[in-house]
Amino acid sequence: MSAPTDQDLIGFVVHEARLIDQHRFEEWLDLFAEDGHYWMPLEWGQTDPRLTTSLMYDDKVLLRIRIERLKGNRTFSQKPKSRCHHVLQTPQIETRDEAANQYVTWTPMHYVETRLDEQELYAAWATHTLTMVGGKLKIKLKRVDLVNCDAALRSIQLFM
Repeated sequence: MSAPTDQDLIGFVVHEARLIDQHRFEEWLDLFAEDGHYWMPLEWGQTDPRLTTSLMYDDKVLLRIRIERLKGNRTFSQKPKSRCHHVLQTPQIETRDEAANQYVTWTPMHYVETRLDEQELYAAWATHTLTMVGGKLKIKLKRVDLVNCDAALRSIQLFM
């Protein structure tokens, strides 16, 4: 199994955001390793999702439940459905550890979520911890740090 190039890692992050923007949530979920997590810390500089409350800390099972909720006919908060748009700066390669099969990227971004006449803009940093599984990159951890994580936030409906 060959290690991914820097361009492979950057392309993966950009593709992942596009899947969310296009509501291709099943394909997006397939990008996660079986033990992968999606984490949005509630506190600035938070180091542990289990010892401190988070905005979101979901494993693959909980992500699937969120996706099913988004598709549900009785999900009235999604009539009409929310839409989103990621504006990414070029992802940066933080670390490459081929021996441990772990690659970390860091991506500053703006994220817009809209529904009807309401639109929310968030600024954030996304850190992807990636691994190779069966010759494909998979997400071990996606951490999204909101610049204003400790503010009173409206309900975030989709995934950043």
